[in-house]
Amino acid sequence: MDIGAFPELEAFILHWGEMGTHWGVNRSVAQVHALLYLADRPLHAEEISDSLKLARSNVSTALKELQAYGIVRRSHVPADRRDHFAAETDLWEMLMRISAERKRREIDPTIAFLAELKERIDLRGDVPPHLRERISRMHEFIGTLAGSYDQVRRLPKATLVALIRMGGGIARFVGGGRRDPGSTEQPHRARGE
Repeated sequence: MDIGAFPELEAFILHWGEMGTHWGVNRSVAQVHALLYLADRPLHAEEISDSLKLARSNVSTALKELQAYGIVRRSHVPADRRDHFAAETDLWEMLMRISAERKRREIDPTIAFLAELKERIDLRGDVPPHLRERISRMHEFIGTLAGSYDQVRRLPKATLVALIRMGGGIARFVGGGRRDPGSTEQPHRARGE
């Protein structure tokens, strides 16, 4: 795939690579993902390497990482023995897979660590109360967020999309009429209040 023929394609790939570094993803991994996302057909590793001017080993590592996230899959092209790769193009599905993998890698181990730490603190009598309380609150807080995420993840995609599009309307609907301290806007009242 000749990305130099389309400056917009090249700009997207470079930007996605740059953004990847801000999201904690290797630049090469993000660029491979961008190329596969924009490709109109599955590409083999050599094509990816040539298109992005990356070492074959970098491409191989990137493909493994993207497959681990579940946003790139291996596919076979008839009459070609090489493995080809295609990206998930459903953006909601891609978001959900990335979120699930990030939770598995980052949040779940933190919850387990905090639970263990809380248990160890509970067995000691010499831990200052403020430390005990803050570790406990952090464990509960992150656990609550993770539980909420798991509930949201089980929603049908159409429901999730509708909820996200509602945005702040959800708060008004459930009576979240708290005002910002500097706001002159009156809180929304639910019917019957």
